[in-house]
Amino acid sequence: MRQTKKRNETFAWFRAIALSVLIVIVVRTFILGNYIVDGPSMESTLYNGDRLIVNKINYKLSQPKRFDVVIFHATKTDDYVKRVIGLPGDTIQYRNDQLYVNGKPVNEPFLKQKKNSMLAGQLTWDFSLKELTGKEKVPKGMLWVMGDNRQNSTDSRVFHFVSEKKVVGKVDLRYWPINHFGMIHRN
Repeated sequence: MRQTKKRNETFAWFRAIALSVLIVIVVRTFILGNYIVDGPSMESTLYNGDRLIVNKINYKLSQPKRFDVVIFHATKTDDYVKRVIGLPGDTIQYRNDQLYVNGKPVNEPFLKQKKNSMLAGQLTWDFSLKELTGKEKVPKGMLWVMGDNRQNSTDSRVFHFVSEKKVVGKVDLRYWPINHFGMIHRN
């Protein structure tokens, strides 16, 4: 009787561990991801080595929004973290360090710290979608993304549009370093 009880207890532990592993696999695969920032392109919002939690399910239920910070598949082996600037149908233009979306000026409060640290010049050089891509608007199913460190970012100004299908998810939380722990907000 004692051996049967011990066997049942061992089986219960095995079942609990197997269920826990399965839950972790499902959550990591379909709901949340863990990413490490590589490089300076998102400074002053994110820094090299920051560890992030990415919500993978958010864009299965809704569309990306302007200024969301996202992870996307840039190549077969590399994922990038950038900020959504242009949505499908938008015209994008920068003049004198000012973003214009569909001809209207749009404030970018997340750039304030970076702009204040500059001694001279513009953070974002002048351009329009038409000048860079030959297209007037962001095509359907595509996004225009840029790093917050505009002078040191390989982004849509270089590789142009990003397919919404390549977006892994929205960056929700920085958990490391612990002194920068917190939610990543759009603005």
